[in-house]
Amino acid sequence: MSTALLSYSQLSRLNPSSPCSLKPLSRTLLVKAETEIRVCVNRTCNRSGSREILQVLSDLAPANLTVKSCGCLGRCGAGPNIAVLPDGYIVGHCGTAVRAAELLGDVCGGPGGGGFDSFKSLEALGLRKKGEGEKERGNFSEAEALFSEAIELKPSGGLHAIYKCRSAARLLNGNYAGALEDSEEALKRVPKYPEAYICQGDALLAMDEYDAAERAYASALQIDPSIRRSKSFKARVAQLQEKLTTANVAS
Repeated sequence: MSTALLSYSQLSRLNPSSPCSLKPLSRTLLVKAETEIRVCVNRTCNRSGSREILQVLSDLAPANLTVKSCGCLGRCGAGPNIAVLPDGYIVGHCGTAVRAAELLGDVCGGPGGGGFDSFKSLEALGLRKKGEGEKERGNFSEAEALFSEAIELKPSGGLHAIYKCRSAARLLNGNYAGALEDSEEALKRVPKYPEAYICQGDALLAMDEYDAAERAYASALQIDPSIRRSKSFKARVAQLQEKLTTANVAS
């Protein structure tokens, strides 16, 4: 992967909320709270598969690392291009999942990845994707088994999402307590994870814990107000309201 420093003007456009100063190029970074990875999704990089790389990075990134899309980084012939902020360097030719995982390793722990195991993280992501496919086909037990296998690998990044996926599979298998446990495991890793709150609400709703389910859905909505427009979220709220009405009438 080729690297280059961002210019001051490029860095300022990517991170306009604070003044920026360029630092010497370094591939040995310990991930900091303000560290961000930005993936160019402009036309040329997009044609080179940058949106797929954005998804891989988002799936693999540890909870304390932000991954976002951005506009052109000015090195169109070397795409897909990725910027690492606030250190201000660009990584070019990052067009495969392996290279994306290697970049995360460098950002999170220096050359060789330090505490980030790229191989395990990619293997776990592959199992998660297979599990999601089985879930879509209605094979919920097979999906749960694949998610469990991915969790056992203890990947460096994306574990919260795997727990969320297994929570959904367990719910569909009728294991409500297990679904609730997995949603809570996801929230331990990422406390502001709206999808995990939704899974928590779903499990609590299935367990007839209506007030607790309402609080879980409200927490998801508070973190991400845009889910209010989701058809699936509207359906959950309608189901909850129907059960609350029935419970109030019965009492």
